[in-house]
Amino acid sequence: MRIAGARPQGEPAGTGAPAGTAGPPPPDASARRSARRRRMWIALSLVAMLLVALNAYAVYVLVGQHNASAGAGLRPSGIPGNISTSTANLMQLSPVPGARAPGFRFTDQRGHTMTLASLRGKVVVLEFMDPHCTDICPIVSQEFLDAYHQLGAQASKVVFAAINVNQYHATVQDMATYSTAHQLNAVPDWHFFTGPVPALQAAWRAYNVQVEAPSPNADIIHSSALYFIDAKGAERFIASPMVAHTTNGTAYLPLAQISDWASGIARLAQDLARPAR
Repeated sequence: MRIAGARPQGEPAGTGAPAGTAGPPPPDASARRSARRRRMWIALSLVAMLLVALNAYAVYVLVGQHNASAGAGLRPSGIPGNISTSTANLMQLSPVPGARAPGFRFTDQRGHTMTLASLRGKVVVLEFMDPHCTDICPIVSQEFLDAYHQLGAQASKVVFAAINVNQYHATVQDMATYSTAHQLNAVPDWHFFTGPVPALQAAWRAYNVQVEAPSPNADIIHSSALYFIDAKGAERFIASPMVAHTTNGTAYLPLAQISDWASGIARLAQDLARPAR
C-alpha cells in the first residue's frame, strides 16, 4: 500500500509520477543549438586569449632583442670619429681626463736610458709587458707591429713603448731577447724599458698596474693596460687588451680581432698626432 507523501522502498526520488502520465519532454532542437553556441563561444574566447598571450610574448622578445642590440651599439663618449663603435667596444677604450702621465727614467732594450719627458713631441703608446710572457704580451706585440705599418707617413710621430713587469727578469738583455723574438726592433721607435725593481714598482703603482710575482718560476700575473699619451705628455685614452684561450689553456686572439686592435691603435695615434685645429 502506498502512503501519500511517502516513497516506496527502493524507488528513486522523483519517479512517483501518476500512472499513465508521460515523463518530462526531451529538450527541443533550439535548446541543443543554444548549448552548442555557448560551447563554441567559450572555445573561441580561449583561443583569442591564447593568441593575445602569444602576441604579448613575441613583443616582449622583440623589444628585448632590440634593447640588447641597442646596448651593444652604445658608443663611449669622447671617442674620435675615426674609431668605429665596435672597435672602441672591443678595445674597452675610455677617454681619461688628460692629466700629466706619470714620469719615469728607464733603460730600453738597446741600452739607451731615457725619460718619458724626453719623448715629448711624439704620441706615446705605452703598454706593460713581461719579457717571459707567453700569453697576452706576444699578441699585443703583434698588434704594435701591425699598427706601426698602418701608420704610414705618420709613423715617425708615434713611439711604441712597454715597461717591464717581471722583477726576476729585469736586465737589458731580457728586454733585447724579447724584442728580437717578436720582431719589435723593426719598429724604429720601439722601447722596452726596464730598470731597478723599486723604480719599476713605482711605475706600476703610478699607472695602476697590478703585478703578482710569487716566485721566479711562477707565471707573472699582471693587469694589462694600454695608455695613449699625447705629444704634450698628457694621458688621453686607456684601453684594455685581452685574449681568449683554447681548451688546453693556450692564449690566442682571432686574426680579425688582432687586425681591429691594430687598426684602432693606429687610428687613435694618428688622431692624437694630428696638429690641433
